[in-house]
Amino acid sequence: MVQKWDVVIVGGGLAGYVAANFLAKTPLNVLLLEKAKQVGGRARTDIINHQLFNLGPHALYKKGMARTILEELNITLEGNTPKLGGILIENNTKYVAPFSPLGLFKTTFLNWKERKEWVSILIKIKNPNRDELDTKTFHEWVHQSTNSEKVRSLLYIIGRLATYCHAPHKVSAYVVISHIQYAIGGVTYLDGGWQTMIDQLHNQAVISGVEIQTKSNMKQIVKNKSDQFQLTLSNGDCLQTKHVLYTGAPDNLNNVIAESFPYLQRNFLEEIVPVKAATLDVALEKLPKPKQLFAMGITTPYYYSVHSKYARLSQSGQCTILHVLKYHHPDERLFGRQEQTHLEAFLNKIQPGWQEYEVARRFLPQITVNYRLPQVGERKNFCQSETHISGLFIAGDWASPDSILSEGAVESGKQAAIEIMQKEGRSSHAT
Repeated sequence: MVQKWDVVIVGGGLAGYVAANFLAKTPLNVLLLEKAKQVGGRARTDIINHQLFNLGPHALYKKGMARTILEELNITLEGNTPKLGGILIENNTKYVAPFSPLGLFKTTFLNWKERKEWVSILIKIKNPNRDELDTKTFHEWVHQSTNSEKVRSLLYIIGRLATYCHAPHKVSAYVVISHIQYAIGGVTYLDGGWQTMIDQLHNQAVISGVEIQTKSNMKQIVKNKSDQFQLTLSNGDCLQTKHVLYTGAPDNLNNVIAESFPYLQRNFLEEIVPVKAATLDVALEKLPKPKQLFAMGITTPYYYSVHSKYARLSQSGQCTILHVLKYHHPDERLFGRQEQTHLEAFLNKIQPGWQEYEVARRFLPQITVNYRLPQVGERKNFCQSETHISGLFIAGDWASPDSILSEGAVESGKQAAIEIMQKEGRSSHAT
């Protein structure tokens, strides 16, 4: 017997659960499918030796739209904001990072002329020219904004920090600058990891009547004679629904859409490039250098941060949780063992002898941080959630015109839910 639904959401990550919670406020009957055993997608948190590890470093913008939307859904976001500061590393030389007034005063990385220029550019970032940014790559914008190589390197550093994108020649200046604006406004490291967000969204959805099915992998979407979607799952089950909201990987969408569909976005989906990184997540009994909480490479694309200073991430409360990450360029060849060695070496520059205090670690050589590297001219493909196939909607960190990461996932999840509700409203009025 074919199960019938009003809306089927494919994917149990942030975008899917945000959409589910908004749709749960309507009379529509909603099913959420998640292919994995555990919900959460890349927002899940794993417990390793009683330590809470997000999938690499995760931070929520304090002044982003994602936080506003989650709070609109009554999601509690507990945690603290890391202080601005830290160090910048070039080979074996360390500089105070000029990311705070005190850091700007103390740093030897910039001379006085460069400091003034750096401040003026930060002011410019707060009030950018939208039309100017829309047509430029981040590299073009940086080179037009300053002739100082050191100031340029600082812009690339905060660009990586805010977006995880390490491709300035390709990435949209508008997306990078808008996320730098969010980053300047501060971030929150969440107590209990990002799983706490997912758990709240999951529980609220279930209480509101949304059905959740894990270990349910969609294999194909077709339309039947009644103009309803027929979904075939990997276990052979069939579902029928009026609306499909797809929140999975963009490249997989082409695989599940039947070839008979005149899908105009098919070629574009094939060209989408993901944002990737290597991460070393570590739990220590203590830090050899307890004051060293944050660092970035200057010309090498590395990140280090102690998250447990500002969030509860150890079940025992006795351990320090830190993350070391390398931002990958989309064109580079990756060698897992070599990446791990480089991450360990970077950590050793900041916390020499850290291995003596190791409680747990996890190395992930190639995580997908965001499913789409946002490039110039792409936003026109995401001006609405509904695709060229009527009733098929998209959401996810890749499906927002102006945002990526959790901002893109949460914003697009809400937008898709709104469009589905509007379409239902038009349909009911027509009948």
